[in-house]
Amino acid sequence: MRFDPWNPEFVAHPYDVYNELRRERPVSFFEPTGQWLIARHADVNALLRDRRLGRSYLHVATHQEFGRPDDPGFQDPFWRVVRAGMLDVEPPVHTRLRRLVSKAFTPRMVEALRPKVARIAGELVDRFAERGGGDLIAEVAEPLPVTVIAEMLGVPEADRHLLRPWSADICGMYELHPSIEAQHTAVRAAEEFSDYLVGLARARRADPGDDLISALALVADEGDKLTEEELVGTCVLLLNAGHEATVNVTGNGWWSLFRNPAELERLRADHGLLPTAIEELMRWDTPLQMFERWVLEDITVGGVDIPRGTEVALLFGSANRDPEVFADPDRLDVGRVDNPHISFGAGIHFCLGAPLARIELIESFGALLRRAPKLELTAEPSWGPGYIIRGLTSLDVRV
Repeated sequence: MRFDPWNPEFVAHPYDVYNELRRERPVSFFEPTGQWLIARHADVNALLRDRRLGRSYLHVATHQEFGRPDDPGFQDPFWRVVRAGMLDVEPPVHTRLRRLVSKAFTPRMVEALRPKVARIAGELVDRFAERGGGDLIAEVAEPLPVTVIAEMLGVPEADRHLLRPWSADICGMYELHPSIEAQHTAVRAAEEFSDYLVGLARARRADPGDDLISALALVADEGDKLTEEELVGTCVLLLNAGHEATVNVTGNGWWSLFRNPAELERLRADHGLLPTAIEELMRWDTPLQMFERWVLEDITVGGVDIPRGTEVALLFGSANRDPEVFADPDRLDVGRVDNPHISFGAGIHFCLGAPLARIELIESFGALLRRAPKLELTAEPSWGPGYIIRGLTSLDVRV
């Protein structure tokens, strides 16, 4: 098999191909997408921190100067939302946005959420266990981060059912060569979510509450505040990044444990391994397989010259299995201590929500281990079509 992100067999198990890439072609050009594939941990880690690359190039060049076509006009509402958040901008805009958002999204605020996350996870797992099981993704993995982020943002309970579909539809745009239908779906979702958040943000500016939207609306630094578009873009990013990854770490993680029963039994016997187990599950089968960056200045990687104006595809899934960094990398080890995985990224775009994701995952896995200790698989799951954001369609289990 070769690198083929549209092939379901490759998506289901890309790791043999990654092994070959690291050994024989650690820096290689992938003609179908016009990207340079970067397979080794050292290179991926270094490029994530290299300021000669960026998530965007529009702060230094036009589309034409980079040999790219203009964005289709119908995509404007999508890019207006996305480029108002932190993920797709570079310094100095990124620096300013991250500083302002960090003032509202503090470590102390995140840690204070732990009891609430534990309560939500416990209630979801109790209902799941009472029913005797079901689809672990739909009934536990998805509701938890949506409920947490909705409560953080202050989204009324009656509207929370809207968030998951918006998030999934928007994230469809991040796949390689999304279909025209997927692009239109992402644009519609971005428009609807933006309109909804604008209304919510205006209401909170006038009458602040004890929620993140109110905090973001009011936060200021030497007179500098988030604009309405920036606030909306930040909230969309918090939902998408904080939701999709957590859902897929949960689904992929339990499927990994079921495929490694000795490690599952080890974790069942010692819940104190949960912190290292969560890091290992993120390493072993990360939901974010690829992260793309634009080359803003000529670079050389592994002896290969990569010119300005091209794009690199940083293969997180490959980097996380690199034997130069991880002992016995293809073995799942829930007690692995030396684990510098890069599933949260690195450099200035390191995931702001990593502490919250870790809390959600530890509480979710812990609740299932305690309240459903005999959890077992009832059907082999199938992978969704996405490669960049890679996860299962469902995970059917019984208690």
